[in-house]
Amino acid sequence: MTLTPEQIAAMRRKVAWRILPLVIVLYLIAYLDRANVGFAKLRMARDLHFSEEVFGLGIGIFFIGYLILEVPGALLVEHWSARKWFARILITWGFISAATAFVKTPLQFNVARFFLGVAEAGFFPGIIVYFTHWFPVQLRGRAMAGLIVAVPFSLALGAPISALLLDVHWLGLLGWQWLFILEGLPAVVMGVVTLFFLTDRPRNAKWLGGEERAFLEEELAGEARAKDSIRKFSIWQALQSKDVWLLALSIFAANTGGYALGFWLPTTVKSLSGGSDRSSLIYSAIYYLCGLVGVLYAGFASDRSGRHKWHCAGAMLAAGILLGISSLTGQPFWLVMMWLCFTGFAANQWPPPFWALPTLTLTASAAAVSIGLINIFANLAGYLGNHLLGWMRHNGATDSQCLVFLGSCYGLGALILSFVRTKQPAQMTL
Repeated sequence: MTLTPEQIAAMRRKVAWRILPLVIVLYLIAYLDRANVGFAKLRMARDLHFSEEVFGLGIGIFFIGYLILEVPGALLVEHWSARKWFARILITWGFISAATAFVKTPLQFNVARFFLGVAEAGFFPGIIVYFTHWFPVQLRGRAMAGLIVAVPFSLALGAPISALLLDVHWLGLLGWQWLFILEGLPAVVMGVVTLFFLTDRPRNAKWLGGEERAFLEEELAGEARAKDSIRKFSIWQALQSKDVWLLALSIFAANTGGYALGFWLPTTVKSLSGGSDRSSLIYSAIYYLCGLVGVLYAGFASDRSGRHKWHCAGAMLAAGILLGISSLTGQPFWLVMMWLCFTGFAANQWPPPFWALPTLTLTASAAAVSIGLINIFANLAGYLGNHLLGWMRHNGATDSQCLVFLGSCYGLGALILSFVRTKQPAQMTL
């Protein structure tokens, strides 16, 4: 099936505007619902008398629950229906997130966070697999940037909104309780919307013309055949691949620092600045806005150069160095905040090119399993980093010591990633 360059460009725009806005909104809600506990902590810990270690465990245990359906979730998107799977995920996690408002004890907090992870499991790897059904490899980094832009955007938006919600007292509930309720229920609404508006594959897209559907299906099928001609990976071979395990270990190291930094940033900023809860959340929002710029830059830069691995490793290394600089004692807060903002710019650049790497050389099912496996390690890091940082703070570690630990995690991730072998997109064209 042949389309003119102008028709292909128009088709690309049509796909992007139909797929990306909805998926970005879904992931924005997802990330806010998993991370808003970091905002709520500023008041929740005081009201419930939770220690730093209790919060570190509660924040981290989300990721243990998340592990359960990682690989099955990615395969369900590949072989069943992204639309139905995502709708199920959204509706269940929305109700569980809102229910967190009513926890009273550490055990209840841990149970709520664990089942929130179970409910959301498979969503992120499922989206990565879903993008392979719509975007050719040369556009996939850009699509991932569109998705991952939701992470800093949700936190930049959520921080000031959460700051306002912390001060409300409606119907006998405290502000942090309303924070969970009002930020959780949109997921339920969007779960219903997903059932009606998400399209599983190009062949199901009535909003594309017949020639457009045929062209896109053939383009993606041809890309899959090209990858097979280089090296055909079975699922079992993918799980035995050294590169898959290097990717898993790299993201494990980087996310040990990254997740902990994201969740504990408001607490760290409050400690460093000596300011109020509200000012700490506003400062945190500035950090996340810098991250937003970093994500937008990363997708276009990595796709343009085709060097996804080195763009990713360089961003990890830069984040580690900048965190190390921010940990130097004797600096005024404004200077520390500047280094943290540069960190936000760098630390949010590596995920878009990173998640394009598994799909560059693996066949569809193998890539789905590998992405699920890699994301298992990504989420184990979320548990380890948050639990360990909570333990460190509970046992008297300074803010500088915590920042050095987080920076070293990014540096280790960059080192491991440098050993991954990848094929460039140009080597896989027909």
